[in-house]
Amino acid sequence: MKLVPLIAAVFGALLPFTPSSAQEGPQSLQAISLNAGMHNIRAEFARSPHERQIGLMNRPSMPPNDGMLFEFEQPAIQCFWMRNTLIPLSAAFVDEDGTVVNIVDMKPQSLDSHCSAKPVRYVLEMNQGWFSKRGIKAGGRISGPPFNR
Repeated sequence: MKLVPLIAAVFGALLPFTPSSAQEGPQSLQAISLNAGMHNIRAEFARSPHERQIGLMNRPSMPPNDGMLFEFEQPAIQCFWMRNTLIPLSAAFVDEDGTVVNIVDMKPQSLDSHCSAKPVRYVLEMNQGWFSKRGIKAGGRISGPPFNR
């Protein structure tokens, strides 16, 4: 009968599809150069909702001075988690002018939510401990193209 394929097609169409669940490997985005004082950063730039949703998922490692900068349309309280993220990260929540608002350490593959202390437009993720090893904390500055407006 043709009813079974029809039921399968309808049931399949009802299953939720999320782009991140279809993501098999890490994404590769255009990178920009940033600075934190005298420290150079190569940051992939996640601008679209889809790019931000995938973020650094499924990466087994990341070079020492690489990271990902997330840009949002408007300043807001931003919250991050580590679903499908394999490496420990530190996230700096950053104001529009490049001022670091707060920094949090995040555990791999955790659904714990880590949020900005106030509305921000940017979040910079680096390997865990990158900021603390360089003495960068709240009140510090990140400079580069997005912050030079």
